[in-house]
Amino acid sequence: MNKETLQQSMYDLIVETSTNLPKDVRRAIRSAKARENAGTRAAMSLDTISNNVKMADDNVSPICQDTGLPTFKIKTPIGVNQLEIKEAIYAAMVQATKDGKLRPNSVDSLTGANSGDNLGLGTPVIKFEQWEKDYIDARLILKGGGCENKNIQYSLPCELEGLGRAGRDLDGIRKCVMHSVYQAQGQGCSAGFIGVGIGGDRSSGYDLAKEQLFRSVDDVNANDDLRKLEEYVMDNANELGIGTMGFGGETTLLGCKVGVMNRIPASFFVSVAYNCWAFRRLGVKLDAATGGVDEWFYQEGDKIDLTQGSEAELETAAASSGEQPNVVVLEAPITEEKIRELKVGDVVHINGRMYTGRDAIHKHLSENDAPVNLDGQIIYHCGPVMLKDDEGNWHVKAAGPTTSIREEPYQGDIMKRFGIRAVIGKGGMGPKTLAALKDHGGVYLNAIGGAAQYYADCIKGVDGVDLMQFGIPEAMWHLNVEGFTAVVTMDSHGNSLHEEVDKSSLEKLAQFKEKVFI
Repeated sequence: MNKETLQQSMYDLIVETSTNLPKDVRRAIRSAKARENAGTRAAMSLDTISNNVKMADDNVSPICQDTGLPTFKIKTPIGVNQLEIKEAIYAAMVQATKDGKLRPNSVDSLTGANSGDNLGLGTPVIKFEQWEKDYIDARLILKGGGCENKNIQYSLPCELEGLGRAGRDLDGIRKCVMHSVYQAQGQGCSAGFIGVGIGGDRSSGYDLAKEQLFRSVDDVNANDDLRKLEEYVMDNANELGIGTMGFGGETTLLGCKVGVMNRIPASFFVSVAYNCWAFRRLGVKLDAATGGVDEWFYQEGDKIDLTQGSEAELETAAASSGEQPNVVVLEAPITEEKIRELKVGDVVHINGRMYTGRDAIHKHLSENDAPVNLDGQIIYHCGPVMLKDDEGNWHVKAAGPTTSIREEPYQGDIMKRFGIRAVIGKGGMGPKTLAALKDHGGVYLNAIGGAAQYYADCIKGVDGVDLMQFGIPEAMWHLNVEGFTAVVTMDSHGNSLHEEVDKSSLEKLAQFKEKVFI
């Protein structure tokens, strides 16, 4: 194979996967938009997602800022040098990261150091398989951390909240799959897709589950029992009412694919791989002699513009009751009195300064002084994609929210200690943070997960950065924003939309407790 041609093919696969949502996924999102009621938070979220996909197309920029753990699945003819393919992938990963198409996401598990180029022990993941066809089948999935953290594995028999006992049979499997959708809530950037692996051991079961995510959304399972299970889950999971971003709504699940393998008598695992709406998965057919691209997978059919028919103003839909929501402009420093006026369902437009802060920053602030005065300020749970120009200035290439629940052990204490008045993230937070918001006078603002281009457009400049020793995703970036829009989902009066949706969806889950003959 030609080294340069192969490397260019792998680079194109990485860039296209990061920036161009597959057509089968677009069709699923379009169907979800058609099901939602106009003027609801779910409809608003889907419109924002649609705009984000269009902006990623136009800018050739990452759909979501979270590169995840890039996973390549490659089938090669006998005799093809797999070491050459690995080398080409490594070089393409470095170049794509340098070009701002991927966020540097490879972190040393012991030291916390970011490699800066997405290479490291175990990253990226490359899985080879030989076959007797005469071409190379190369596929890539970029599965972000927010949805990766909602993967779940069940060991049957077990007791499931809301569903009771799940036994070692097809009905027990059904209960596990339904529960997996419930437990994800909005933290995995719903509406999402799930791959299910039945059997195997703990590691092979998860591998099988992730393998299902490489199937097309539109395909039909050849196993009749699994086909019926997939159809059952798609027919019923959306009855849970979790909805897009966990705001409530008609669509919680966009796709379900199930695979099965043998197991040993002592173990019966059901493994579920959850993927967010930003289902970045593409593939190419490569000429085994040249390394050039002959065909793209998952891109059959006409180009789909998801913004057609959208009404992408967040404030028109923040109150699902149909009432006109309260719209408030925030600019730091914010007073406690201003925060106390906000309530769940209000829309905020943020102008001026905000600071990013995620896992490393929260741990650092729990043990050290802040590098800046955070009194009355806003913290954004975000690990952006950043590029520095020739003059040394930083530019934001993608900047959607990260899942907030990871900061639950720290958030309330940090807000009180430093006087922080507002935090922005996705998926909501837990009881400790809710209690701190009430006691301290703070608010949680939910941004739309995965909307990395939509929010990057609201950032008008980077005014500085602190704690760069943690790497680009984990540093504290000083952002100058204009019209940054989010919805109040946890207020200073003890109210939480996330708590309400969790409770109502658990009640709805209980209706699927009785045995079903699929």
